[in-house]
This record gives sequence, C-alpha cells and structure tokens, in this order.
Amino acid sequence: MSLTSAEAQPGARPAAHRARIVAVANQKGGVGKTTTAINLATALAAMGRRALVIDLDPQGNASTGLGIEHDQRRLTSYELILGEAELADAALPTEIPGLSIVPASQDLSGAEIEFTGRERREFLLSRAVRSRVRDWDEVLIDCPPSLNLLTINALVAADAVLVPMQCEFYALEGLSQLMRTIERVQRALNPRLELQGVLLTMYDGRNNLSDSVARDVRGHLGAKVFDTMIPRNVRVSEAPSHGKPVLIYDHRCAGAQAYIQLAAEILRRNGSGASPQ
Repeated sequence: MSLTSAEAQPGARPAAHRARIVAVANQKGGVGKTTTAINLATALAAMGRRALVIDLDPQGNASTGLGIEHDQRRLTSYELILGEAELADAALPTEIPGLSIVPASQDLSGAEIEFTGRERREFLLSRAVRSRVRDWDEVLIDCPPSLNLLTINALVAADAVLVPMQCEFYALEGLSQLMRTIERVQRALNPRLELQGVLLTMYDGRNNLSDSVARDVRGHLGAKVFDTMIPRNVRVSEAPSHGKPVLIYDHRCAGAQAYIQLAAEILRRNGSGASPQ
C-alpha cells in the first residue's frame, strides 16, 4: 500500500497531500543517479510541486549540485537518521523556488558500522521521515552507489524506487542484482515498495550499443521503463561544477529538456497534477 493511500493519522492532512517518497538507487556508480535526483526534483518544482531531496550519499554530490556549501550543512541526513534532528529543521531551501534539500555529511560513511547495534536499524530513516513529509509533494532520496545499510534504509522508507541505468553492456547484470534486493526488501521489510521505473541515461542515438541496451531493457521490463531517455549531454556534466542543476545552468539544452519530459511523465503515471494542491 502506498503512502498516498495509507490511512490518515489524526490531525494529518488528507492523503492526497502526502508526499510520495522515491528512492533513486543503483549500486553502480556513474550512471547519473545524483544528476537524476537533483534535476528531476528541480523539474518537479518548476511544475509547481513542492519537492525535497534527501542526500544520503556520504559524498554529498546532490548537496553540492544544488549549491549547498559545506559550512551550511549544520544538520544533515546523518543527524536525521540518528534522531538528533527533525526533518523540518534539517531541510534547507535551495535557490530553486519550491525545492529543499537535506544535505549529506561525510559522517554517513561510517553508518554501516555505527548503526549495526541499533534496534531495527533498517527503519531508522523511515521513522525519521515518513510521518513528517506533509510539507512536500515529492521526496527523492539520493542513495549511495552501493547496496549498503543506507540504501536499505532508503528502500524501507520509500514508496517506490527509480533506477537510473546507463546504456552500457553490463547494465542488465547490475539491474538484476538491484531487483533482487528490492524483492527481498518487499518481502521482509517494506511490502508497499514498488518499482517506479527504470530510467535510461547517457543515451547516444548515434551508438548502436545504446539502442541495443534500450531494446533489451524494454524487452525485460516493458512499461516499467520510462519512455523518456536522458541523452549524453556535456551541459549536464558541466552543471554540478557550478552548483546548479542543468535546468538552471542551461534550460535549453537536450539534457534539461529530457528531465522536464521525465517529470511530466512521472506526474502523468502517478496521476498527479502539475500544480500544488
């Protein structure tokens, strides 16, 4: 059962106003995971959705990519998971209207060891966020590039998983491993979790391999693969060094337009309007 269909708690806003929590996950690095989290969130905010990114990667690239300097990260997802900070206090506004972020801390790199002895350690993030996301319409969790305890926490807290997948030869092998992890989490920890979709990234229409991988993935997963594909685009690669999403850095480029199309496709699939309630 998804969060939007869950029974409302006393005093809660109507279910339609609750955020949908999506983990952006892939254990492979370099597939456009963080790029997708920040640009999809920016596109959703541009469409009138109140969006929140939770940066759960110790590298903190989503925080940097949204212009959050290290000295601004007083409260982070690390304190949030530990229960030492409330979500509303840890969430920082960005320069994009309607978009906030819970920044990351390098302290997250020791989470696997530090949280080992904690009771129900897989539910730490869920307890910190699930009843506290009423101020947003869309929540995206940027996961680390591994299937570690942080990623498991994200999958337990989430309603759905969005999987960015690079159009390369070994992509399906990595996807199979992630799908098995999702199924295990569904069975043992979070039965409401579903696959939101697989997003093909770094697509090069001039490359026969890109077309071959896209056909194979669509053959395996059908409608679970988004129609939108993110092209290989130099402006997308340049934008993080300027602390901006590509939609702000160069909204006319092919990569920015693709993320706008992706946001629209997701809203259509979810049956969500493009303006706030």
